[in-house]
Amino acid sequence: MSKLADIIEHPKNHLREWDFLIFTVLTALSIGYGQTTMFYVIYFFWWNEFIRIIVRSIFYRHNKSSRENQIGSNFMFGSLFMMFIYLVFIIVFFGIVANWDHSEMTLTNMEILFFKNWFFNLNLVFVIIEHIYINLNKEAIIASIGHFTSNMLVLHISIILGGIIMFFIVKPFPETFSPDNLWPSVLIVLPFLLLKIGVQFMFSPKKVNVR
Repeated sequence: MSKLADIIEHPKNHLREWDFLIFTVLTALSIGYGQTTMFYVIYFFWWNEFIRIIVRSIFYRHNKSSRENQIGSNFMFGSLFMMFIYLVFIIVFFGIVANWDHSEMTLTNMEILFFKNWFFNLNLVFVIIEHIYINLNKEAIIASIGHFTSNMLVLHISIILGGIIMFFIVKPFPETFSPDNLWPSVLIVLPFLLLKIGVQFMFSPKKVNVR
């Protein structure tokens, strides 16, 4: 059986592949319709980790392995507080300030922020389903280094990478790198796609109990 056939016939054994495939397809469609910016990708990475924290906190009381890891209110408060700081920074910097002189791109970012981008929304729906599935099953593909997950690592690196790309590539050529310009948008999103797949395959090599 080919790899592709196995992924299609046994999706639960290939969560990381489906996660990357759906994210890539929906993001590519969003680029094609001129609805993707750097904010789209980084804001999605934020939601990916935020959803993981919320779903995990809901299910942990019903999962023995989670109780053994002693996830409690202090962990939740610390995680959500840190995520709130990231959210403010991402919205202010990547959503508004970085595109201050480009009203069209800022408008696109605001549509993403307020869930008026259906490609972004569909991505989030899949993420919610994926994390619920992971927590409903004792065996699932998980990537974590203590409390520092692969999602958080992607978020950290993407913020740094986004700042570098914004200041050294996008800002000097604002007319070139716009949402309705297809190939520049692809070049902007490509490093984040490579980052996502790289981290997933580095830190999700095997099945373990949900933590």
